[in-house]
Amino acid sequence: MKIIPLSPKDAARQKNIFLPLFSAEGGSASGGQKESPGKEELFSYLPPSHQMAVKELCKKEFHGDEGETKSVWFPKGRINRIRLFGWGDKQKWNYRKNQLVARRYVQYAKGERISELTTPFGASLGTNKKAAASIFASSAVMAGFDFNKYKEAPKNGWPEVKTIYLAADKKDFLEIQRGIREGMIVGEEVNACRELSNTPGGDMTPRHLAQAATTSAKKFGVRAKILDEKQMKRLNMGGVLGVARGSDEKPRFIILEYMRGPKGQKPLVLVGKGVTFDTGGLNLKPDQYIYEMHMDMSGGAAVIHGITAIARLKLPINVVGLIPAVENMPSGSSYRPGDLLKTMSGKTIEVLNTDAEGRVILSDALYYGATKYKPGLMVDLATLTGAAHVALGSYCSAVFTKDEKLQEKLVEVGKNSGDYMWPLPLWDEYLPEIKGTFGDLANAGKGDRYGGAIQGAKFLEQFVGKTPWAHFDIAPRMTTVDSEYLSKGASGVGVRYIVELAKEYKSFTTPIH
Repeated sequence: MKIIPLSPKDAARQKNIFLPLFSAEGGSASGGQKESPGKEELFSYLPPSHQMAVKELCKKEFHGDEGETKSVWFPKGRINRIRLFGWGDKQKWNYRKNQLVARRYVQYAKGERISELTTPFGASLGTNKKAAASIFASSAVMAGFDFNKYKEAPKNGWPEVKTIYLAADKKDFLEIQRGIREGMIVGEEVNACRELSNTPGGDMTPRHLAQAATTSAKKFGVRAKILDEKQMKRLNMGGVLGVARGSDEKPRFIILEYMRGPKGQKPLVLVGKGVTFDTGGLNLKPDQYIYEMHMDMSGGAAVIHGITAIARLKLPINVVGLIPAVENMPSGSSYRPGDLLKTMSGKTIEVLNTDAEGRVILSDALYYGATKYKPGLMVDLATLTGAAHVALGSYCSAVFTKDEKLQEKLVEVGKNSGDYMWPLPLWDEYLPEIKGTFGDLANAGKGDRYGGAIQGAKFLEQFVGKTPWAHFDIAPRMTTVDSEYLSKGASGVGVRYIVELAKEYKSFTTPIH
């Protein structure tokens, strides 16, 4: 996909023109004055007959309501169609809707097999031209993605939007082009993350995930190191090794290092859950939940491609990625309810439920990150609990940290990136619920079923020491929802967040002198 800024005069000569319009305040039922299509400079360069046709459609049929869309067709001349897209009441516009503009255009174009489209670089995208162009570009690239590698291609090929022209003032071209470049890199890495997460578990084992991480790292100058089972045994990673016992596929511990920040800067450490298939182990998952569990490595995929995006953008930061990669399978060698696993930290985990495996493998990764790298900030991304999904629905992830100022910053990063976060408590009152009877900690709450997301976060907290840390439970955002205008399957959650966090990292910590 190419995204190219054009002058409004040149843009008005393209085949397919998409015009965004807001409705009257309160919607079409209010009877108020809706937005005029003539507000865009692009519109003024259209032939008079085309302007009249669009105005007539707006007067009689098109109201600008959110989700509304209609076309005016022209049998002669350079322009084939002008498509109107309604964005609803302008007073209700917000930053979350900025992410949907390009996606809606691209999804419509794919459905109509339109390979090129033109649209105004409108004020609704924001006043910061570079940031607005970045959001538009990343969203367009994300909307262009479909996971088709296991399908037979149709005779005419898969529908694809090849070029988008943005009508804009020439004085803004440089900033817009910079934003487009950044956004396209981010969008491409989100899609690469989705590709990994969507890949079936039989083809995405710990070994394959490690290979994918190594390939991506080498391509863009990131150092990769893979620990095998023997090396993990020497490090006493009993959590990772315990979960991996039930599978014929051996575990891997993936380490990625990108050290291009100021000398002495404490690194940002990113820990990603890499369960390449989660059956639940001996506590087998029910039918309705097990079929998507090849995506239980979405946190690990986000770390791989978040760091790749950072490297491609050449951001000045020291960042480390840690991904414990395992399969959680039932077999004669599986870890069992009642087992006691000794972790790298020396703490023992009493296994109450083998389906609470994510926190078990992350215990070793978090301790490794905290003790080896002494981070300025460490965050983990994990599809950890269905309880977080129940609490928040499908539109944001849960963030846990005891530092309220850090929490505020992390929520703001989510707003800016498009990977939204919402805080849940990490109070000490929840700690007794995960205290073990025969071990130091239990991997599931010992009481009722309530507060499962908080119990998981509280468990992880026991392995970070005094390191500044936050836990992101991304289970609510593992897969897309229809209103996002993205293809079904993995959402690629976390990649955009990691990039934005890296860009703002200096505000989270200061270099060592």
